[in-house]
Amino acid sequence: MILGIDLGTTNSAAAIWRDGAPMLVPNRLGEMLTPSAVSIDDAGAVLVGRPARERMASHAGQTATAFKRYMGTNHRIRLGKRDFSAEELSALVLRSLKEDAEALLGEPVNEAVITVPAYFNDKQRKATRRAGELAGLKVERLINEPTAAALAYGIHNLGSETRFLVFDLGGGTFDVSVLEIFEGVIEVRASTGDNRLGGEDFNEVLAGLMRQHFAAQWGAAATEDRTLIAKLGEAAERARRMLTAAASATMQLVWRDQPYELEVTAEAFEAAAAPLLDRLRDPVLRSLRDAEIRTDSLSEIILIGGATRMPLVRRAVARMFGRFPNATINPDEAVALGAAVQAGLKARDAALKEVVLTDVCPYSLGVNILRQLPGGGVEEGVFSPIIERNTPVPVSRVNVYETVRPGQREVEFGIFQGEARLVKDNVRIGGLKVKMPGGPAGQPVECRFTYDINGLLEVDVHIPATGERHNLVIADPDDQMAPAELERRRAALAALKVHPRDDEANRAVLARAERCWQDHLGENREYVGHLIASFLAAIDTQDLRVVERARAETTAALDALEGPAWL
Repeated sequence: MILGIDLGTTNSAAAIWRDGAPMLVPNRLGEMLTPSAVSIDDAGAVLVGRPARERMASHAGQTATAFKRYMGTNHRIRLGKRDFSAEELSALVLRSLKEDAEALLGEPVNEAVITVPAYFNDKQRKATRRAGELAGLKVERLINEPTAAALAYGIHNLGSETRFLVFDLGGGTFDVSVLEIFEGVIEVRASTGDNRLGGEDFNEVLAGLMRQHFAAQWGAAATEDRTLIAKLGEAAERARRMLTAAASATMQLVWRDQPYELEVTAEAFEAAAAPLLDRLRDPVLRSLRDAEIRTDSLSEIILIGGATRMPLVRRAVARMFGRFPNATINPDEAVALGAAVQAGLKARDAALKEVVLTDVCPYSLGVNILRQLPGGGVEEGVFSPIIERNTPVPVSRVNVYETVRPGQREVEFGIFQGEARLVKDNVRIGGLKVKMPGGPAGQPVECRFTYDINGLLEVDVHIPATGERHNLVIADPDDQMAPAELERRRAALAALKVHPRDDEANRAVLARAERCWQDHLGENREYVGHLIASFLAAIDTQDLRVVERARAETTAALDALEGPAWL
């Protein structure tokens, strides 16, 4: 049995594929959602879920929540006398979900599909995988949360071409993904988001209103006293939930035996949260722009994530798209249910028709270069993307660079992830240093990036002058991938290392076009020359979708000129 898990910032959930449908796994309290909270009691025992969440205000120094935001970082969280990493705390939550599933099924559960925010970077994804391994789970696959939500909505069963936008606002992260389904293929066209925007930030807005109102009484304690901060967070969470159905809510807390109370209206909340609502717009626009899709071509706007329950968020989404979004599935449960569907697909359940899931690289991947300035100067630390964001994966791309100094004996490629023009503003994920033969400036160096659906990046550097080749697999030093698995995945990546110009189908079309150019004269020859130039330009993009479309168009044009190829 493969367990589907939504590891959330605020709440987590598990689901299984059973009897032809996804089913949520209740926890030991009979609840479908398990708070992503961990606490250490006075005896050193670990509490997970609601028991831990309930201790947040009373035992703030022994309890942790929202630690998902620190995945992939070196941030340590102190609980009592011990420091934990975010992945260790996440592992405790995952272990609890695993045990709940085993109690339901009456058998061991050792495999899982775990969801991650679409905008999680490489380090965050690897940390999530390690958390699963720490919990005793073999992580069969990491699947992006919006993709899981789409599976939960059943778009894999739709027969016609359909486009969806998934708007995922959870407790701590915000993702926007544009998905397209066609003939059994679910393709992610674009994913963008904000890893620092979620329901917790809206809670902080409400806490800020109360903090401002009682500034004279609380002073510095409002931002320094862990107990008061925890009580403010609880009061804000309760008020936010009340405001989903009421025009006002009363925030209440007791601190140092003194009661405090503040009434907040929905209008005041929306006004205070305006900067957060504005931050929702840019990822939406970027995803549509990257996908090259107009809003009126979208069949549905799907809401997932508990924070989308807020009326102010739903109004903001309705204003963005000029129509009401779809929220027919419980937004807290959709991702876990979708993970269970993916688990069923992995297990090749007979009730599920075959479906192919494609995904995209959420961040641009590239190297640092020197850039010659018009006046003769040099700008250092410029980011040169090799694989741009929202490129379908798996993918292999190559760029050619040149030495900048005569007699240059060494080239160092720093490998970065991000969207900033300068590498100092992006995330460094590795580096590779290679020897050069010297000679005049302008010696070519080929750098190839190959990226798979599980987030493994392989870097190949080729020096044409000497024929030397260098290889680097970008892996986190803490990533415990078995050597056999690494080799298996590297072998799969090796099959991708073919430039489109070397693909047999493309070579056949080019050879035919070259022959046509020789066979014709005048305007027809000029026309074929134009076809060849356009097709070569498409091949140079290394975008397989662009190449396939150009190949089909070139073939159709040649067929119109000389009749269909007889083979």
